[in-house]
Amino acid sequence: MIRSLIAQARRAQLNRRALLAGAGASASALALAACSPGGAKGKPTPAADTSDSDKTLNWANWAAYIDEDDNGDYPTLVQFTEETGIKVNYDVAVDDNNTYYGKVKDQLALGQDIGADTVCLTDWMVGRWIRFGYTQALDHANIPNLANLTPALQDPDFDPGRKFSVPWQGGFAGICWNTEAIPGGLASVDDLWNSELKGRVGVLSEMRDTMGLIMLQNGVDIAGDWGDDEYSAAIDILREQVENGQVRNIKGNSYLEDLKSEDTLAAICWSGDITVINAEAGDKWQFAIPTAGGTLWNDNFLVPVGSPRKTNAETLINYYYEPEVAAEVAAWVNYITPVVGAKEAAAAIDPELAENQLIFPDEDTLSQAHIFRTLTGAEEQKYQAEFQSILLGA
Repeated sequence: MIRSLIAQARRAQLNRRALLAGAGASASALALAACSPGGAKGKPTPAADTSDSDKTLNWANWAAYIDEDDNGDYPTLVQFTEETGIKVNYDVAVDDNNTYYGKVKDQLALGQDIGADTVCLTDWMVGRWIRFGYTQALDHANIPNLANLTPALQDPDFDPGRKFSVPWQGGFAGICWNTEAIPGGLASVDDLWNSELKGRVGVLSEMRDTMGLIMLQNGVDIAGDWGDDEYSAAIDILREQVENGQVRNIKGNSYLEDLKSEDTLAAICWSGDITVINAEAGDKWQFAIPTAGGTLWNDNFLVPVGSPRKTNAETLINYYYEPEVAAEVAAWVNYITPVVGAKEAAAAIDPELAENQLIFPDEDTLSQAHIFRTLTGAEEQKYQAEFQSILLGA
């Protein structure tokens, strides 16, 4: 599906993913709430658009998922405001797909404004919002630069024709390790279970990445036809490694802090983060796509049903689909941009940028990555609950 992706960047000051909010009973409640469609019988009605008279925009996103200067400003957003007059409040509000959804789902079900005019969430969560009618249809006439969307991303199964969503960035999940502590390196997910790493391994709180890598190690085509048996075999492996103390924690963003402190020496991780940690804390970590394969995901712009500033959001999306702007973001974040022409523009910023396979992957690199197939509502609820039960016990 994503064999023609171009893109992504080298330099970031913080990490894309943030710590899974909450713990104990509250996290359990959020997990259950996240799988519920809310109480409304019908789909909510989109808000009236006041963009003509209200030149503001609230953008909810993951931590440090945009270019940022030493003063804490976002240069591309400053430029956007200068060009359009639209003032953007960039809100680092998304700490995890499920926990963010748990916070806003009741408002969405009622068609209320959640305080965000555009949000960037992962494919599977975007699919949920679309199914429940929690997003507004996009006017492609307001996004002419959508012509720059890489062809492989133009018609996903969760949003045919991109009626409701537009990709923001994508990336890999794989394995990483401390090269000083593990000079021989790691090659597979099974290597994380080596006895000398007991109690020093971290895995991600994003179910599709952690379980996807374990399933791939088991020989499962995660993009293909698999079901309860294959998932159960993988969840049993994770449960065993948590219960026997091999896995120290299951986290979001803070797994980087565990690597820095050497509480963990190896982890299932996101590709861009390892460039970040090497830049911030010394060049002693390495990322690899496991021999059995890694996962590949995308995060996407959407406009919540209660937003009164849809046209402003579409103007923002159009701006970030200019190749030069996408390249500027790509010079800071470490993930795969969906914008055709961004690679060439990035090469003008830094010729070495285009040579990094974790930034601008070629066909061979992309062939090693796999997309976790779309789950049914029942599967999603069941599989996420099983994963969450392990997370809460970690």
